[in-house]
Amino acid sequence: MRLKLFVSPDMGENCYFVIDENTNEAIVIDPGAMAEKLKNVIKNEKYNIKAICLTHSHFDHAGAAEELREYTNAPVFICEGEEIVAESSVYNLSQMFGEPFTVPYDRVLKDGDVFDFGNLSFKVLLTPGHTPGGCCYYFEKEGVVFSGDTLFFASVGRTDFPGGDGKALIESIKNKIFTLPKETLVYTGHGKNTTVEYEIANNVFCR
Repeated sequence: MRLKLFVSPDMGENCYFVIDENTNEAIVIDPGAMAEKLKNVIKNEKYNIKAICLTHSHFDHAGAAEELREYTNAPVFICEGEEIVAESSVYNLSQMFGEPFTVPYDRVLKDGDVFDFGNLSFKVLLTPGHTPGGCCYYFEKEGVVFSGDTLFFASVGRTDFPGGDGKALIESIKNKIFTLPKETLVYTGHGKNTTVEYEIANNVFCR
């Protein structure tokens, strides 16, 4: 596994390329609003994009999804329960922060679903709370989970936006993320990465 991180200059949102070095097949996690930059990376690196995976459909994570889908012909994945966010400019916050839009999607993943590309594989962890269908992508073999806006370094995602649920968020973190091996690396939707072990010991929001 090889990772490339791109941080949105506007919202500080983390976009990840996850690449299988043997085949150059890759996925994009949360493309933000950086369509042109990401398209150039895909072209220059000759990545074969197999999926555009959204941890949730808020505008700062999903703004480039449609343009990347058109450029790569790769499907856009969301998780079960996230349809209302993808389909509503109120729920995805684009109406609040700029030009309203909806987020296209091709496949709705369920908790426990597995997706393979190249020699890599991730498992879907449904983690509602920040949004109704928020999720994480867990690469068990590599010991890596992409948490979106569910869990941050020493913090957690907001739940005061439409569809947010604070109780559900904490339950998701404790029941899904905190049950992973303690050494698991957590790549977050904003800010720096962390580990499951560190968050169990230090995250005051989850006590």
